[in-house]
Amino acid sequence: MTKHLLLSAAALSIALSAPASAQTDASPADATSPERMRALVERLVSFGTRHTLSSADHPTRGIGAARNWGADQFQTYSMQCGGCIEVRRISDTFTGDRAPDGVVVEDVLAIQRGTTHPDRVIIIQGHIDSRVSDPMDSTSDAPGANDDGSGTALVIEAARVLSGEEHGATIVFALLSGEEQGLWGGQLLARHAQEQGWDVAAVLNNDIVGNTLGSSGEIVDGRVRVFSEGIRSSEEMDAQIARRGNGGEMDGPSRALARLIERVGEENPQIGLEVFKVGRPDRFSRGGDHIPMLAAGFPAVRFTVGAENYAHQHQDLRTEDGVFYGDTADYMDFPYLARVTALNIAAARELANAPPPPSSVVIAGAVSPDTTITWEAVESAARYRVHWRRNDRLEWEHSQDVIGATALTLENVVVDDHFFGVSTISENGAESIVTFGGGPRRY
Repeated sequence: MTKHLLLSAAALSIALSAPASAQTDASPADATSPERMRALVERLVSFGTRHTLSSADHPTRGIGAARNWGADQFQTYSMQCGGCIEVRRISDTFTGDRAPDGVVVEDVLAIQRGTTHPDRVIIIQGHIDSRVSDPMDSTSDAPGANDDGSGTALVIEAARVLSGEEHGATIVFALLSGEEQGLWGGQLLARHAQEQGWDVAAVLNNDIVGNTLGSSGEIVDGRVRVFSEGIRSSEEMDAQIARRGNGGEMDGPSRALARLIERVGEENPQIGLEVFKVGRPDRFSRGGDHIPMLAAGFPAVRFTVGAENYAHQHQDLRTEDGVFYGDTADYMDFPYLARVTALNIAAARELANAPPPPSSVVIAGAVSPDTTITWEAVESAARYRVHWRRNDRLEWEHSQDVIGATALTLENVVVDDHFFGVSTISENGAESIVTFGGGPRRY
């Protein structure tokens, strides 16, 4: 494996000790660098394996050493920002087919409290554990460079950058364990968030975000996929029926979150990424750590590369018929990973500085040429933005800002032919996700 390490552990430690320099007006595209992302991933690879069943107490090899290193990174950033980050480690024992004797799963969290809405929480997460072909093999080298060293590096770098700023909402940077054994780290964090009473406004799950060469040989370096659910998996049947009756199958909170990420990408063209909004919770017949978040009722999306390379996922390190198999850093694209990191940073900034969205939006206008939209007031909103679109379209087409009121009548906009929603906007122009407008259930 040493031939795949570009820097020694000592050199990596020096490279990663650079202080945060980003300010609130920093461009997200300038906040990180490919060289830094490479150093972070190579440091993760240097632990040999990060399998959830590997050693929890060996000083240099295994999941425990990797988690300790991640916690140390967060502590360093906290010292640099005067203690603005609380580092918290949460754990529990999980048992399943891939851990029949049980295993202690630990998540490492870095919590940066918000200044105006500290109970409102934005989570940026990735899983630190890795695996090879056999999910029970906890001893072989499992570099996990892209799956999910890329997401782990992204979370650590986002913490470095955003901890140099103040935000209205709390941001939680989370390194999760146990994903490959059963999404256990995601379950643990979702449960912790509920126990803490967090109002989780958004979960940005990053898993396999660092390659551009796909299995087909296609290079996709200008696009990132963002997966989101429509009808919420957490909704009771009455709520699902109401959403169906209102036509809101494509407008659940997670789908609204994906739209916000797309908007942020368009507003930051220097990042250079198209957001491909995939209309399903995850890749076909597969899952990630945002799935437990959705089950808990939290808006959540998954970031994943535009073209996966299956020869470099969940593979024993080997060469067969001239093809190398294994998840090493050699097959990653670090400029691309830096841009996905920048997009996460920009989206988290927008979400953390925007007011909460309206808790409810109600539309009325049956048997009328006009539609009236009303919504719950949000104390910290400087203004509201009413959105509408023809209901055979997927993206918002029109909008109108409203100041000092919580209702708007749109003349000659027929309720039967359009969908409606409302977002909030702060004094500084940060905009929330859009709350979809519905009416009372009639059948």
